[in-house]
Amino acid sequence: MRKSFCLGVLLLVVFEVLNVYFIMPMPGSQTMQSIDVAFFLYRWRWAFRVVSVVLIAIGAPAVLRKRGVGRVLAPLSIALAGMVVYAFNFKMSADAMFLQPTAVTMRGADRNSVAMGRLVVGVELHGDARAYPIQFIGYHHQVRDMVGGTPVLVTFCTVCRTGRVFAPIVDGKPESFRLVGMDHFNAMFEDNTTGSWWRQANGEAIAGAKTGAFLPEIPSVQVTLAQWLALHPASLIMQPDATMADHYATTFDYETGASRSSLTGTDSVSWRDKAWVVGLEVNRASRAYDWNRLRRERVVNDNVGGTPIVLALASDQASFFAFERPGPRVRFELKGDSLVSAGQAYALSGQGASGSLRPVFASQEFWHSWRTFHPGTTTY
Repeated sequence: MRKSFCLGVLLLVVFEVLNVYFIMPMPGSQTMQSIDVAFFLYRWRWAFRVVSVVLIAIGAPAVLRKRGVGRVLAPLSIALAGMVVYAFNFKMSADAMFLQPTAVTMRGADRNSVAMGRLVVGVELHGDARAYPIQFIGYHHQVRDMVGGTPVLVTFCTVCRTGRVFAPIVDGKPESFRLVGMDHFNAMFEDNTTGSWWRQANGEAIAGAKTGAFLPEIPSVQVTLAQWLALHPASLIMQPDATMADHYATTFDYETGASRSSLTGTDSVSWRDKAWVVGLEVNRASRAYDWNRLRRERVVNDNVGGTPIVLALASDQASFFAFERPGPRVRFELKGDSLVSAGQAYALSGQGASGSLRPVFASQEFWHSWRTFHPGTTTY
C-alpha cells in the first residue's frame, strides 16, 4: 500500500511537470520533435490525474497509520504534489501567464495614446484600416476583432518575432482559440471545438483532429504607427487595456532590437539564430533577406518562385514592404519613400498614378523561426 501511495505522488508530479515542459520554453524542450508526446499527455491529462489520485487514496491509510518519519512525510508529499499541480496549471500555463484583453478599444489618431514610433501590425479590409501595436499583442499573443465587417485573429509571437493575421474560421464556422503553449519557440493556439493545436507562424494545425489544415491568412504589414497613419490617416488604433498596463512593454528595446533577453532579444550579427530577416513567400518558394543588409541598401530587386519582386525599407528604417514587379526588366529604386522606375512612382502602399503594385507576403522574423517553418528557404 505504501508503494501505491509513493507511486501515485510520483506519477502526479512527473505528469504535471512533463505536461507543461514540452509546450513551454524550458531547457531543451523546444528543440525536440515532441509535439505528439505533448499532445498525448495533454489529451489524456485527466486519466493521468485520476489514476494518480486513486493510487494515493489506496495507499494513504497505510502510510498515515505508520508511525515515525513516514507519517510526517506523507502529508508533506501530498502538499508538495498539490503545490506542483497548482503552479503548473494556474501559474505556469500559457493562458494564465498571457491574458486576453477584457475589451478591445479602438480609437482614431485624434484620440490615440500610442507613441508614433511604436511598431504595429496593420490590417486593411474593405476600406477599414486598423493598427494593432506590438507592445500590446506581443503580450496577449492573440486579439479578436472585426475589420471591415470581417472577423480577424491578430497574433504575434515575441519569441519568433512573427506577426500574423488569420480568419478565425474552422470548418466554415467562427472559432475561438486559447494560447496553449509553444512548439519550436512558436506560439500554439487550441481551438475550442476540436481541441486541435494551431501554429502561429503559419496557421497550420499540427496536432489533433484538424492536423494538416490551415487557418486562412489575411494580408497585413508590420510598420511604425507613423508610417501606417501616413498611408491610412483614417485608421483606428488599438489602445492599451487599463487593467493590464503592468504587463505591456514600456520600452522600445524589443521593437528596435536593443533587447538582449535570452528568449526575445536580438543578435546584431547577421544570420545568427536571433538575427532579423525579412522572409518572402511566393508560389510556394521562400527566401530570407538579411535585415542588416536591407537597412544599408533599402531596396532589393529580386526573383522568388519565378516572380520578380521588390522589397523596400522606408526611411524610418523600421517599416518594410514587398510587391511584385510589373515585369522582370522593371527595376525600382527608392526616392524618399517612393518606389520609382522609368519615371513611374509608387507610394509604399503600392499605389501609383497609373495603377497599383500587387503586395507580396513578407514577414520580419528571427532567423531561427523563418528557417524552421520554411525548411526549403533560400537566402539572398
